[in-house]
Amino acid sequence: MKRFNLTLAAIALVACLPLSAHAHRGWMAPNVAEVEGKEPWVTIHGAISEDLFVADHRALALDKLVVLGPDGKTLKPENLRAGQQLASADLKLVQPGTYKISLLSESAMASYKLKGETKRWRGSPEAMAKEIPAGAEDLQVTTTYGRMETYVTANDASDAVLKPVGKGLEILPLDHPTGLMTGQKTRFRALLDGKPLPGLTVGVVPGGVRYRGVLKEFAVTSDAKGEFTVTWPMAEMYWLNTSYPPRAPAPAEGQPRPAPAKERFSYSATFEVLPE
Repeated sequence: MKRFNLTLAAIALVACLPLSAHAHRGWMAPNVAEVEGKEPWVTIHGAISEDLFVADHRALALDKLVVLGPDGKTLKPENLRAGQQLASADLKLVQPGTYKISLLSESAMASYKLKGETKRWRGSPEAMAKEIPAGAEDLQVTTTYGRMETYVTANDASDAVLKPVGKGLEILPLDHPTGLMTGQKTRFRALLDGKPLPGLTVGVVPGGVRYRGVLKEFAVTSDAKGEFTVTWPMAEMYWLNTSYPPRAPAPAEGQPRPAPAKERFSYSATFEVLPE
């Protein structure tokens, strides 16, 4: 089943990387999560980097941003800019309330045999049909659907955008996702195709490791209702990251490797936490 039309393969591939101080991660983040004034602006930054929220590798394409306004209508970002290491887009928040900014992706990984030799391929689902030879045998394909999200509020917070989409892997805030403070607890619900997803492990990574030298990441797991709570330990921009299904452990020596999942899902989100 075709879930998304966007094909930003880098997002899905980077989002599935393990939590490591040296992993490259794809992220997008607003310059601020809450703004005031008449029709204020925010800027969304995006990159794939080793240090979270520091542009040190390459830019993340933001031309497919989906911005949902407080009235449920989509907005068009302005002034899209893509540098070597950082991309950005401006949003004019013409209505008071909370906005959801999303970036979707779809990518494919395949393995097959051709004349007795094992081959591997990676790219967009559209390209796969054209680039894998017709004579390929034992074809195994995994399609990964990715979602990145963040939220910003202009003047007064609202909750119209805090509704599940119902497709793919989502982390739905049960408490408002802007105006977060150190020590505050925020509840979330993990969903897969709109249904609660229990037992999902979610990584929580604070930015700023460049200036403290310790990553200080931690993990939480969703309960039987798909719910989990994050307590924000410090003021920072945070990156939540997860994927589904869990990757199978490496087989014992001499044992066959299990077949890859036909579908994988990745999710990440960014939240700003301020001092209490």
